[in-house]
Order: sequence, then C-alpha cells, then structure tokens
Amino acid sequence: MFPSRSIACPPWLVSLLLPLIVLLSATLSQCGRDFYKILGVKKESSASEIKKAYRKLSMKYHPDKNPEKEASKKFAEIAEAYEILSDDEKRSIYDNHGEEGLKQQHQESHMDPFDIFSAFGFGGGRRRKGRGEKEKTPNLDMKLRVTLEQLYFGELFHVTYRRQVLCVNVDECTVDRRDCQGAGLRVVTQQMGPGFIVQNQMQDDSCVGPGKAWKKKCKACPKGQTEEEPVLLTAYVEAGMTSGDTITFEGVADHKVGYEPGDLNFVVTETQHDRFVRRGNDLLTTVEIPLLDALVGFETQFRHLDGKDFPLKKDDVTDHGETMTVKGKGMPVRGGKEGSFGDLLITFHIKFPDKLTKKQKELVREAFK
Repeated sequence: MFPSRSIACPPWLVSLLLPLIVLLSATLSQCGRDFYKILGVKKESSASEIKKAYRKLSMKYHPDKNPEKEASKKFAEIAEAYEILSDDEKRSIYDNHGEEGLKQQHQESHMDPFDIFSAFGFGGGRRRKGRGEKEKTPNLDMKLRVTLEQLYFGELFHVTYRRQVLCVNVDECTVDRRDCQGAGLRVVTQQMGPGFIVQNQMQDDSCVGPGKAWKKKCKACPKGQTEEEPVLLTAYVEAGMTSGDTITFEGVADHKVGYEPGDLNFVVTETQHDRFVRRGNDLLTTVEIPLLDALVGFETQFRHLDGKDFPLKKDDVTDHGETMTVKGKGMPVRGGKEGSFGDLLITFHIKFPDKLTKKQKELVREAFK
C-alpha cells in the first residue's frame, strides 16, 4: 500500500491559514527570485554562457563533492535556475512575467536537479527524459558464463530469453487518465490558494502506467496486461573480452503499459580454468619441473590455451618460483592492433625428490665440490 501524503486540517485552521497563504503567495510573486543572479550571469547572456555558469556552480555545490550543510540547498537552487533559463519558452515567460508567471503555467513535470548533473557526465544522477519520451521498464542483467578459450577465440551464443510482452489488444483495455502517475499510483492535486498547489500521491490499482488506467473485467485481454514470449537472441563474445563486459540488446526487456521496454544486458562472466589465470591481457600459469631440469636446463613442448604446442627452452639454472615471460603468447588485445596479444607468464615450481640413496648423495656432493 502506498501511504497517502494528505494532511487533514480542521476547518477553523484552514480558515485561519488560507488568508495567510494568499498573502504569502502574493508577496512572493512580487519578490520572485533572480535566477540570473543565482547563476551569476547577465540577463542578455547566451545559452552557452548560462550552461557554462551552471556547470561550474553545479560542480562546486553538488552534495557528492561538497559536504557542507548548505550545499544541497544551494545546488537545488542552482539547478532550478538552470531549468528555467535553459528552456527558451520558460525563460521568455520568466523575463516577461517573473516567477509567478511560471507558476501560472501549471507545469506538470518537475525536474530533479541531479538529472542535469548526470547529463553532463557526472555520476550520482538519474536519467532525465526528454519531452514526450516515455519512461523505460527496468533494465535486466543476465550472466553469460564463458570459458577462457571462448574469450580467446571469440564465440557466438544463441540464448532463449523469456520476457513479458503486452497483450495484443492492450489498447482496448486501457483508457487515458492524466492523474495516473505510474503502476498503482495516482496524483491528487489541490489548489490551496493563488500559486499554492498541493499534490498528494494515492494508491489506485486501476492505474497501470503514466497516464494510463485499466478497464475492469476487460475481455480483450483475458490473461491480463502481459503474457510470456520467448525471444531468441544471438550474443557475440568478441575475442579479448573480459569479465564484466556487457553485450546490450536495446528494448528487449519486459513490457509494461505506458512504458518503453528497457534493455537486456548480458554480463560476460569468465569461468575458472584449470591451467591458466588471466590478468588483463596476460596469461599466467604454473609449470612443475624436476630438480634435475632446474639445475641443468631443459627443452620441452608447452601446450598453449589455443591447443597448439610451442617449444619451451631454458639452459641455465631455474630458481623455485622464478617466472619466465613469453612475449605475445597471452590473450588477444580487444580494440588493439590486429594480431596484438598480451604475454604469457610461466612460474616454475621445482619438484624435489622425496629422498636420495647414499650413492646419490655422494654423487651430488662430488658434483658440487
């Protein structure tokens, strides 16, 4: 249940407060705020100058960057000023009729100050919708588990995804309702006096989306607003991708009345390999060699991640834990030059014999005299 934000007032209190509200609103209309002064620009400033001033001030007072108590209040004031002055229509109304003129337009949408900050490329904001643009249903993230070999070569994945889509006759079951703000939510607006409006959110199960309500017992959609639909998607994992990379399919998430479908993101998730560990574009592995090879050197064939063997040779003494770097034998570099690869780092572990015979001990001592 959504709690109502309405406040019940006794009649005597309303009669007492209403004249004060009217007087206050009249006073404020004459003493409106100077949005140009708030942004520190002149009335004749261009749109680019206003935008530049806003960006500078928003960086200074954004609550994520400024811990002072008054920063949030100042930031909201700056954002409100920019909302007005960055919109040609609102700016014209403000220039001619002041802040009271804007109030009389009964704007139905109110900007979140953090939305503009996000639009400039900073974190911590929410996505701002353009005019006439519908909200989207939530984006969905799905793990796509891939092996290290698949990340090395690249591979196509065919995935069947089941989503909720709107009933084909959904238009026959919905009606326009301006007071519907979203699913299960409507807004009740009350005017308490000139320029003073109170909006309350109330639960309303008939509201199924922004501006949309559902007809009761609608036979055109017997299963309800949505039904399940399988979607076959082909995801291409590029060679060199890493865990955490995403493959996005726009507009294929669940459908909902009054909303655009969100996006489906396949999140690349590397599974553990039994021989190799990836570090950036490099491959790391461990090779065990006998004590004799560690002392006198060795030459052997090494099986790479690509399934091919290449010669591995070392003539001098090998220490336990020593690492050999083989250039160009790592992972492919995604987005790099064609044929560019990271390196292969091989760490050697020496296997010592469990015990030596008396004769062997004598030979070892003799060899190291």
